[in-house]
Amino acid sequence: MEQEQQNLESFLTWAAQLGISDSSAPTNQPQHSPSSCLGSSLCVAHFPHSGGRGLGAVRDLRRGEIVLRVPKSALMTRESVMEDEKLCFAVSRHSCLSSAQVLIVCLLYEMGKGKTSRWHPYLMHLPHTYDILAMFGEFEKRALQVDEAVWVTEKAILKAKSEWKEALALMEDLMFRPQFLTLKAWVWAAATISSRTLHIPWDEAGCLCPVGDLFNYDAPGEESSDIEGLEHLPSNSSIHDPNLLNGGNNIMVDAEQFDSHSQRLTDGGFEEDGNAYCFYARAHYKKGDQVLLCYGTYTNLELLEHYGFLLQENPNDKVFIPLEPAIYFSTSWPMESLYIHHNGKPSFALLAALRLWATPQSKRKSVGHLVYSGSQLSADNEIFITKWLSKICATVLKNLPTSIDEDTLLLNAMHSSQDLFTFMEITKPMSSRDEIYTFLDAHDMKDAHSFTGVILSRKARRSMDRWKLAVQWRLKYKKVLSDCISCCNEILDSFIK
Repeated sequence: MEQEQQNLESFLTWAAQLGISDSSAPTNQPQHSPSSCLGSSLCVAHFPHSGGRGLGAVRDLRRGEIVLRVPKSALMTRESVMEDEKLCFAVSRHSCLSSAQVLIVCLLYEMGKGKTSRWHPYLMHLPHTYDILAMFGEFEKRALQVDEAVWVTEKAILKAKSEWKEALALMEDLMFRPQFLTLKAWVWAAATISSRTLHIPWDEAGCLCPVGDLFNYDAPGEESSDIEGLEHLPSNSSIHDPNLLNGGNNIMVDAEQFDSHSQRLTDGGFEEDGNAYCFYARAHYKKGDQVLLCYGTYTNLELLEHYGFLLQENPNDKVFIPLEPAIYFSTSWPMESLYIHHNGKPSFALLAALRLWATPQSKRKSVGHLVYSGSQLSADNEIFITKWLSKICATVLKNLPTSIDEDTLLLNAMHSSQDLFTFMEITKPMSSRDEIYTFLDAHDMKDAHSFTGVILSRKARRSMDRWKLAVQWRLKYKKVLSDCISCCNEILDSFIK
């Protein structure tokens, strides 16, 4: 712990020497000791219930106030790393690689330099492991239970492996040491790029931003992220999601902070006039509050895929349920707009599609204007689609391997158990512990008999951490379906009254 604190202090001193500063004053008027880049507005702190290590306010901060500047010279980009002639020449011979793949190679190249890398203090401060979906093993992948989530995980794993194979020739040309040529090293570097890069206007791969990547994530509020209005656009309209640009997190705030020059919404960004990446307070913060950054609108599955965490309360979460092909054919709404909101309410598009689908085909044209305006067509139509939606949600819940109560109990055991014996005792009431025994078997602990005094190995603990994320995700998925059933029951009750 003491060594970790020393590493942090060394890192912040190095950052100060590069001109990184949280002072609200101009950079040529330092307001605090140059031994640290923080202290005027921010400090590194631990927030156990909201992201772990992050940045806290050392004073009251006003919304829109600048809280951190990171000069361009401190950013790790393809451009800055490829000032190395050997690297630049090698990359030029492998033009088929994507910008993100090249940035991953750049990161591993700098890691291989050790203390001679200009970014060494920053690189030593990066996490040793991540929990993005590409790092999930077979057991953790299956623990997600829902086909969509399992498929997204499989796709992420295959993508990482494929991109690694494509980049191997370049890394061999650069004579990487064996430990940096492995798939494990590649996935670690890819996870670093996926979860920590910020958007820059001159490179779609984005940049690694020392200190700036210590901000934890805050979801856009419902008022700024609600896309119900956008769903009224015709199906051939183009809606570009600025949050999912390749290789960079777009940092977003609400409309009054709209930047007319860059034409995007930001909590910060690279500013040409100051030649620095600048971050602004997205809300009013009291001293001691965690200062958060919003880098886009994501569902919990997307957060897990790209960043390795999920939110306890995510206003942008969505649940997709299996729909009959006829429902898709009956409407012009895109498939991705047919979902259930985090609060259990069906999206505008899903409701409209169901109302139209439940209408005889010969009458759909005459009622289309009512459907697209959000109007109910008739009591019978509304009762039919509400019962259908409730039944589908109940069927999905029934077909999943574990219930909401079982997942809740399992999570409680994971949170409160310090050893395997306690974990097994807490989970005794579960009707089936097949999943638990599969986990134990995967880590050669199934024959541990009484489990008394058995402590999980580091590998098993890491697997359990990802298992916990999988259980948290599937539990939230199930609760949304359960909430949707409750919403449907309330609607049906209203018709009876």
